[in-house]
Amino acid sequence: MFLVSWAAMAHPTITILSTTSCHPCFRRSLLNPRRPGSIHPSLNQMYTSISHLPLPPPPTTTATATALLSRIYFVTAEQLHHMQSLAVTRTKLECFSAFLWKMVACAASRDTNSKRATVKMGIVIDGRKRLGNGDKESEAMMKCYFGNVLSIPFGGKLVEELVKEPLGYVVEDVHEFLSVATTEEHFLGLIDWMEAQRPIPGVSRIYCNRADEGPAFVVSSGQRFPKEKVDFGWGKAIFASYHFPWGGEAGYVMPMPSPLENGDWVVYMYLAKKHLDIIETEAAHVFKPLTWDYLNK
Repeated sequence: MFLVSWAAMAHPTITILSTTSCHPCFRRSLLNPRRPGSIHPSLNQMYTSISHLPLPPPPTTTATATALLSRIYFVTAEQLHHMQSLAVTRTKLECFSAFLWKMVACAASRDTNSKRATVKMGIVIDGRKRLGNGDKESEAMMKCYFGNVLSIPFGGKLVEELVKEPLGYVVEDVHEFLSVATTEEHFLGLIDWMEAQRPIPGVSRIYCNRADEGPAFVVSSGQRFPKEKVDFGWGKAIFASYHFPWGGEAGYVMPMPSPLENGDWVVYMYLAKKHLDIIETEAAHVFKPLTWDYLNK
């Protein structure tokens, strides 16, 4: 929404009104806390106050091995359909995330004494559609709300469990931890939780994960990003690249539709090198490096 509005304002020939039907909404009252508030215990398991975070450990010689790198791959529509065929009642994103969860666990299993370690995976949930409460005006304003309205539920499983379990079982685990955060009540409770923490900021616990606790990463879907509406005056964008060097130790993965519009996904990964190396060897048939030849088909 921000990029679409920015492009519309920067376009030299077309007026803003004719290029966008969604003007940024800055009504913070849309996210007012309830009186009295109601906070489900699960929120305290997902989020924490930054005042409760321990001091970061001193730098070690293993920092290079755990450093995060940025890579871009594409996954064919056939591979996505195959993943979903193993869990037919679940979405492609759930199946893809479960497959990636297993691959990171496979990489972690190569480390000494890591089979009892835990791999955590979170998935970003957009709360805009879930806070409309059936009111069309509120839904329209939430759709154009300027700012993040997100929650990041996550799950953690032992490395040996993720490696051994069939993909269909892991998909159900993904669906289970996602279901907690896909309701209006969850987001209303999250607003109440943030109000109770003020003035101290809160943070998702998965971002606080340390490398010595086991791998952790977050998946955020860019499937609905309207890149065809981003036109600054020199043509519409067909490809965009993501990079999130946020300084933390949790990885980040962003799948988006391929610019070829053939059902493939372009996947941006920001993960530890040792995890990317295993993904490129053990799942080379799924994650293929993005090249100019692919984009120029």
